[in-house]
Amino acid sequence: MKKIVLGSLMAFSLTAAQAADIVDTAKSAGSFNTLITAVQAAGLVDTLKGPGPYTVFAPTDAAFAKIPKAKLDALLKDKAALTKVLTYHVVPGKVMAADVKPGPVKTVEGSSLTVSAKGGTVSVDKAKVVKTDVAADNGVIHVIDSVIMPN
Repeated sequence: MKKIVLGSLMAFSLTAAQAADIVDTAKSAGSFNTLITAVQAAGLVDTLKGPGPYTVFAPTDAAFAKIPKAKLDALLKDKAALTKVLTYHVVPGKVMAADVKPGPVKTVEGSSLTVSAKGGTVSVDKAKVVKTDVAADNGVIHVIDSVIMPN
């Protein structure tokens, strides 16, 4: 009896650990604090916790640090502009690295970003993809080294 209960608890723990949406997955990674702050300021938490699926090109804290502090602070206070920038980082559907094709990709923001591949390096606009396929239960995160801005 104890063996069955322990096995069930272990199975539950593994399932619970894997069931994390994009927001919670980014939070637990620990390198997306500025992105999480921006998502909260833009009121996009519920959307990114929703059913999706979404593909998020997620800038790290170091990527956000490349933006001058005054410009970043102003962006975080301008909900409309912030929403435009953040939704430019999101593509509808779950696109794993193996399925990425070079060329224009329509974003949730409405315009297209450009995916390119050279010498084994994948870029989204001018940002390099530094880690791929961080799975979430409502999509996937690809980590990028710069914040990308819509035109």
